[in-house]
Amino acid sequence: MFLNYLKDFSTKKIVKKRLSNVKHLTSEAKIKTVGIIFDESYFTEREALVQELIQNGIDEKAVKVLVFKDKIKKNEQFDYPTFSYKDLSWHGTVDKNEVKEFIAEPFDLLINYYDTEKVALLLVSNLSKAIFKVGFASVDKRLNHFMINTNAENYKVFAEEMFKYLRILNKI
Repeated sequence: MFLNYLKDFSTKKIVKKRLSNVKHLTSEAKIKTVGIIFDESYFTEREALVQELIQNGIDEKAVKVLVFKDKIKKNEQFDYPTFSYKDLSWHGTVDKNEVKEFIAEPFDLLINYYDTEKVALLLVSNLSKAIFKVGFASVDKRLNHFMINTNAENYKVFAEEMFKYLRILNKI
């Protein structure tokens, strides 16, 4: 218990330091590939959000999902790659191969679908090679290029606002 607190504190310090050195890349490219990071602790409608993306013109095969869970039970099976605090190292890296592959993928759009700051989610979002990042306004402002002021339960509002502004920015 105490070691988990120390690990969380250490990783949070590393993430905050990395966020102070973030350089936002700009790209005129249209969005073709989308990555989504979900926090399953607060939002379980991930299929509905993926369907919203598909209805707005994103190819289903171009959407990749990564799910965060606070605790993973021993024999629990998942449809999507899943990670937890257990997969973090003391040095601010992720040890799970599925997460490493997700981070290395150069998505045109990364949706950080969580509205509470958790170290594991911040770390993965920060390490991602995505070109354009969208998230909630309640999360650290340095993490995302575009922030939507709503809560995670209102996925339809989130999707409507996101696509409205992506059209204005000429990204889709």
